[in-house]
Amino acid sequence: MMLTERSPIPVAALPIEAFRAHLRLGRGFSSDTLQDTLLEGFLRAAYAAIESRTGKTLIIRAFQLDLQRWDSHGAQTLPVAPVAAVDRIAQVDSLGAETTVAPDRYALHPDTQHSQIVARAGALPNPPKGGLIRIDLQAGMAATHADLPADLAQAVMMLATHFYEHREDTGLHRGCMPFGVTSLIERYRTLRLRLGATS
Repeated sequence: MMLTERSPIPVAALPIEAFRAHLRLGRGFSSDTLQDTLLEGFLRAAYAAIESRTGKTLIIRAFQLDLQRWDSHGAQTLPVAPVAAVDRIAQVDSLGAETTVAPDRYALHPDTQHSQIVARAGALPNPPKGGLIRIDLQAGMAATHADLPADLAQAVMMLATHFYEHREDTGLHRGCMPFGVTSLIERYRTLRLRLGATS
């Protein structure tokens, strides 16, 4: 299984002006936009960190999933959540030629934790010998930062601010995340079942 992000979070979806105001950076100067690239980078880092910690994709964007085989003949659990749409499923042969699978052969069962592709009848189509199944999909909770749940939006802003304020600090431990951010995102973490317990 290989998951590839086909499109990054669009710049227009990022709250750069709101982040600038949050940091109380000055306005009205000719150099106002000089830090925009820097601010964008910290916002993207905050999104990535929170997505990694929660197992949720925050801003909707395109992904490509390549599979050598299905989880089962009738269903495939998707490694991103929540999945907004499956754009296309294709059988890819050993030479890279793609054959689109008819959309009436499968359905998306959306879920905030583990979305699935399921066969409408019978089994999902097998990958060609020496080939794979390619799934193009859209995943994410919201189209823009402003559309996110308020607690997640605040967590992104707080973490981006933390990264900005400690940008010169090389002593932070790997995976360091402020307690306030951890508290805000805790309820969004993906539950994993393990030996009869959740983690």
